[in-house]
Amino acid sequence: MPVPFAFSARSNRLVSSLFLISCVQLAIVVTPPIAVAQESISPESTVRLRYQKKEYMVPMRDGTQLHTAVFSPTDTTRTYPFLIKRTPYSCAPYGPDAYPNALGPSEHFMKAGYIFVNQDVRGRFLSEGKFQQVTPHIANKSSVSDCDESSDAYDTIDWLLKNIANHNGKAGMFGISYPGFYASAGMIDAHPALQAVSPQAPVGDWYFDDFLHNGAFFLAHAYRWLNNNAHERTGPTTERPTPEVLPSIDGYQLFLEANTIEEINRRHLKGKVPFWSEMMEHPNRDEFWKKREILPHLKKVAPAVMVVGGWFDAEDLYGTFKTYQEIERLNPNANNVLVVGPWIHGGWASGDGDKLGDVPFGSKTAAFYRAEIEFPFFEKYLKGASHSAPAEATVFETGSNTWRTFEHWPPKNSTAKTIYANADGELTDELPSQTSNGAYDEFISDPAKPVPYTEAITPRMTVEYMVEDQRFAARRPDVVVYQTKPLTADLILAGPLDVDLWVTTSGTDADFIVKLIDVLPDGTNPATLPNYQRMVRSEVIRGRFRESFEHPTPFQPNVPTKVHLELLDVLHRFKKGNRLMIQVQSTWFPLVDRNPQKFVDNIYLAKPEDFQKATHRILRSGKNATSVRFNTLP
Repeated sequence: MPVPFAFSARSNRLVSSLFLISCVQLAIVVTPPIAVAQESISPESTVRLRYQKKEYMVPMRDGTQLHTAVFSPTDTTRTYPFLIKRTPYSCAPYGPDAYPNALGPSEHFMKAGYIFVNQDVRGRFLSEGKFQQVTPHIANKSSVSDCDESSDAYDTIDWLLKNIANHNGKAGMFGISYPGFYASAGMIDAHPALQAVSPQAPVGDWYFDDFLHNGAFFLAHAYRWLNNNAHERTGPTTERPTPEVLPSIDGYQLFLEANTIEEINRRHLKGKVPFWSEMMEHPNRDEFWKKREILPHLKKVAPAVMVVGGWFDAEDLYGTFKTYQEIERLNPNANNVLVVGPWIHGGWASGDGDKLGDVPFGSKTAAFYRAEIEFPFFEKYLKGASHSAPAEATVFETGSNTWRTFEHWPPKNSTAKTIYANADGELTDELPSQTSNGAYDEFISDPAKPVPYTEAITPRMTVEYMVEDQRFAARRPDVVVYQTKPLTADLILAGPLDVDLWVTTSGTDADFIVKLIDVLPDGTNPATLPNYQRMVRSEVIRGRFRESFEHPTPFQPNVPTKVHLELLDVLHRFKKGNRLMIQVQSTWFPLVDRNPQKFVDNIYLAKPEDFQKATHRILRSGKNATSVRFNTLP
């Protein structure tokens, strides 16, 4: 028989709960308006009334036991599917008498009835074993000691089926961000009972997600996340680590004064985060990073998969699109669908989703998703509910603020288009003439005065930067701006964006950042955001990796060089009268660490004397034409 995890009961809470239950029952008898009585019940007490909690140490095939909290409906007159979340972020609150305020992806699930399962992954909080960041997948498991997240998920489901009562034989799995990675990994070689999985903003490849974007280090985000989540555990614990406190909220000045990555670690992390140091030892995409890529292993997945992400996900946008694409490629018989809304990282799981910063979306998009997309998906595939199958792609069109569905993503009825950087800061569909050879726009990039990524004074990566007005950057001399004339008709971009930069530099290394921007027309009504330069998509590439992420190469000073940059997907309508703009720059601080602009073997070990000014040129000649490629919808 399974033995519940030993924890002392808090009898005073139990008495209080019984008293509360009695009071509620009395209120229902005496007071006709039931809703009034229910409003007095706390969220935690509502969970307690509807669900019974038990905690277990669930054995894996190698004998390691994982702490698992199981919440079963108190109504045992029918059976329920399992809905599982595996997480490195803690299953708190701990103890059989400690209940959370909510269960599952949203309030709809708790009301409908599921057996909710929350599990600390291997080596985290109360689970046994050794934790690995983004656990490498073991494709060929030759012994019981070959355990990864796929096998741990399989073993967990197998144990639940044998030991938990009142289930219907089906299991689902979901998770956002890091738990999204565990959802992806958990459906590889899926257990037969695993019928529906939703990886949401899943980590796909940590060399392109989260802390690294095309080899460039997302400093502000990496510092915050690692400081809060990557301290080493000395043993099973219910406590989260205590992060180091920065002495100032002015992250721009704070990280600039520290000067180097090594000094940031010494001064502010105090060397307490081993994974930070591990990352610094691997600036190139070597085996350390390759073995942490889950995408090539997404085979034999659950029969129904719904990948979810947000257009303004500053952390794992790459993982969302690449996970969907790889499941499509590797699992032709799986029912794999995509949902993308106007959300920040995980923004669909809570709140209304009606705006971000100054940009409104016209409706409560997150609430709509939870009720009309996510909940019906699991109800259909785990309970056999008569909901329609979701569309292949359910995608929110920004700019017009409308939901659209497609039979394929990217849409098949789109038309490829290329626009070019031309003289006088113009973007046109005309290739510069061959006689314009030698044409360029020039700027000086100074690591001592980097372009800020936001006007906000913060040490963090703000979520609003994804739609922030970019006029503050456009007015700097170290940012090059190109834009179209006011559009004579609506222009809808759908699918991937690619940029070919032709550049020269006086140095031997450089970063390049490209931002796609929707420029609103001028006007006298402030509510219309006159001249607002709304960022639609942005990305960075560390120039040394322009040819290979495994083998960096220096630039030859003042030699024309092509730098290709993938900006990932969009669905955005540039309205008639608006302009399409791109901005090109070489610093984006402290979102991205500074490139010294002098090629060194390990860029993270650059010394203060390695940082130098450099003159960069964006070429726009017929032979070396800087261009942007995208697809448009009719």
